[in-house]
Amino acid sequence: MTTIVQRAGFLTSVQDLGRTGFRRFGVSTSGALDPFALRVANLLVGNNEGAGGLEITLGGLQLRFEDERIVAWCGGEFDVQIGSRALPAGHVAHLRAGDELKFARAQIGCRCWLAISGGIDVPVVLGSGSTDLRANFGGIEGRALRDEDVIPLSKWPGSPTPVTAISSWTAPHDWASPTSHYPSLRFIRGVDWNRFDDVTIQRFTQHEFSVSPDSDRMGVRLDGPELKREEETDLISEAVAPGTIQVPPSGQPILLLGDCQTIGGYLKIAHVITVDLAIAAQLRAGDRVRFSEVSMADAYRLLLERQRELERFRIGLSLQP
Repeated sequence: MTTIVQRAGFLTSVQDLGRTGFRRFGVSTSGALDPFALRVANLLVGNNEGAGGLEITLGGLQLRFEDERIVAWCGGEFDVQIGSRALPAGHVAHLRAGDELKFARAQIGCRCWLAISGGIDVPVVLGSGSTDLRANFGGIEGRALRDEDVIPLSKWPGSPTPVTAISSWTAPHDWASPTSHYPSLRFIRGVDWNRFDDVTIQRFTQHEFSVSPDSDRMGVRLDGPELKREEETDLISEAVAPGTIQVPPSGQPILLLGDCQTIGGYLKIAHVITVDLAIAAQLRAGDRVRFSEVSMADAYRLLLERQRELERFRIGLSLQP
């Protein structure tokens, strides 16, 4: 019950929904940078939505399956092949022993999440099997996958009824592939919003920012108009979380992602809302992004609406033959 890594690609790691309840001890959340995409992919293959899957960055992954499995993936625009057959995002594929699954380079976005029926069977560390690439624990030996790695899979009884090789039905497009040529991130005001003058706020909300090559799972560094604070005072480090937008002395903002530190001493101008973290996870070097403000009430409403839609989707899947 394994799958063989024939090519590991640029950066592939085992991730689930992350570690919760340990940030007060300095432990990052880790987990899929787009937890919703992994939840959807897991539901498509019949897993618990928190089961471990693979996060694939920029493509290049090639797997060979040793037994029958069902797979699905969600994320950026990738060319994914099972032999000579294309597997689109959000569709379900039935693989036989010996089948190979290949992810080519991303066309739009940079990450996707692969769910395999049964889930990936790795040791649980602090409540999660996610790989913490900075602290080097979780996943497979606390590191990214390498060529010829053997990925252990949990038991799966097989498909109870015959299924087509690749399903005609799919997850909603915005869930399966939340990418855009012109990404825009909605935010609520951060605790230090009032430390910036009107000119700086206007720069932040009305200008584009370019994604720096110096970005990773910890955060997205942005180049653009300088964001100046009104007063140069020392700051006490405070809690930060995925989605926090910090402004260091350089004036170039940093959007924190899943592997971010638990506290930080930079000004926090804003916080990207939860439903838009899927878009943030797809930003890659050279992309241009804008920010738009929403209220806290709208942020909650959008999150609740998506959760209700997910419940309806789960019911719909249960009706599939």
